[in-house]
Amino acid sequence: MVRPVETFLKYLDSKHLKLTRERKAVLEEVFFHPGHLEAEELTHTLRSKKSRVSRATIYRTLELLVDSGIVRKIDLGHGHSHYEHILGHTHHDHLVCLKCGKVIEFTDKKIERLQTNICQKSRFQEISHTVQIFGYCKDCR
Repeated sequence: MVRPVETFLKYLDSKHLKLTRERKAVLEEVFFHPGHLEAEELTHTLRSKKSRVSRATIYRTLELLVDSGIVRKIDLGHGHSHYEHILGHTHHDHLVCLKCGKVIEFTDKKIERLQTNICQKSRFQEISHTVQIFGYCKDCR
């Protein structure tokens, strides 16, 4: 199993950056959190743990985690970004309820194959993709 700290450290080394105590605190908290995480939620959590990580460092570190490929930045329609760790996880997409905000993760091989075929026909090299479907969950319909 690939460990987040090792992967992030390799990325930082390639950019001639260091794994500071603050960056490590952000990394550990992101990987401790099981779902979708907001930067402000992360700020609050780290402060409640008496961690002295500035808001700016949190945002910069989140972007480094995204650039390193171990965290994905997603728009769930709430007017700000969410983050989820993806290292060691299979790809998935999201259904987002516009009323209650519930996020349902799903995987569909047909959708994945269709996207691959579209890219191949267009001679397009895909790097990544996200699918967010917005609507109403069964409880809010």
